[in-house]
Amino acid sequence: MSTTLSRGRLTTDIVLAILFGLVCLPFALLGTPVDLVALALFTAALAVRRLSPAWSLGIAWAAAIAQMAALRDLQLYDAAVLGVLYSTAAHGGRLVKWLGLASAGVGALVASLYLALAKPLFDSGSPITSQPGLAGVLFGLLFLFISSVAVLVLAWTAGLLVRAVRDSREIRRREEVATRERELAEYRYVVEQERNRIARDMHDVVAHSLAVVIAQADGARFAAAAKPETAVEALGTIAGVARGALGDVRLLLAELRHAEGGAPQPVLDDLDELLGQLRAAGLDVRFAEAGDRVALGTGHQIAVYRIVQEGLTNALRHGDTAQPVTVELGWSEAGVRVEIVNAVRADASPEASGFRHGIPGMRERAQLTGGTLTADVDGDGRFRLVAWIPATGRTA
Repeated sequence: MSTTLSRGRLTTDIVLAILFGLVCLPFALLGTPVDLVALALFTAALAVRRLSPAWSLGIAWAAAIAQMAALRDLQLYDAAVLGVLYSTAAHGGRLVKWLGLASAGVGALVASLYLALAKPLFDSGSPITSQPGLAGVLFGLLFLFISSVAVLVLAWTAGLLVRAVRDSREIRRREEVATRERELAEYRYVVEQERNRIARDMHDVVAHSLAVVIAQADGARFAAAAKPETAVEALGTIAGVARGALGDVRLLLAELRHAEGGAPQPVLDDLDELLGQLRAAGLDVRFAEAGDRVALGTGHQIAVYRIVQEGLTNALRHGDTAQPVTVELGWSEAGVRVEIVNAVRADASPEASGFRHGIPGMRERAQLTGGTLTADVDGDGRFRLVAWIPATGRTA
């Protein structure tokens, strides 16, 4: 099985294999041409040991078979077998890894039989063991087998240990990368939530204030000639609303510049001032509250305030200002029900920005508190907005 190997590592393997061949070359020259062939094959096996451990193992077996076929003794170049077995365990796939272990066992047995029996039988040289008789042969065979297995399996085990260390490092690296990615995703989520919150607040403040300013400016323009005192009063209202909006925008921008959101936020007690601003802008707001108030957290109070603010702003911008707008708060132990009803202007489009941005923002505010919000035109042609905000610690 071939593996992806960098050019630098492949070059290193080739250079080391060539150096190994040059070291063993003088000893091979003292032997037969088969020694040169075996040396060349072992050198090639070392050169590709990491590029293709399977090919390396096959080439090493071919070199060993050629050496045994020529009835050659153990040579220095046979040490290349250790490097090949090491690489099968360290760099081979699952199949090649276990083939390396099998080759270590089979190779030890074949080498023992060759050195203890085959070579003394077919070669005129003396046997590898000096002990006479069958007992001496069996002892020599056993000694060769144990020694060969110990050396070959040790090389394979060293490769397996290196592989385990490398895999462990890779697992830790992937876990660290996954942890960093998870932390980055959480950070982006928190930032996105904070950005959305600030965007909602900015939309609520700016849209509401501009709606009041526009309504007052139109009234002042028409009343300037006939009722100058009304125009002056309208201009005063415009100035007050603009100053308040400017202060709110500055607070929101301060939240953008600092990590802590310490800017003051509107609460239920600020509803009277809000209703006064809308009434001064020409909107006939009729407010009603039923039941005893229950404790709401700051976030829940902000949600109620912003929903009422956005609902009345939409009524001022897109509704029929000649008709009254009703705002009702219905309290119970579980929370508060907010209902805003206004007449719809004949030329009002559902695609207007107030409907496209304001309603989703209000719905998100309600959902963040564990509540709900619905907005639709009822059968009487009136726009009805109903929100449910649970009390602190409760869910919808």
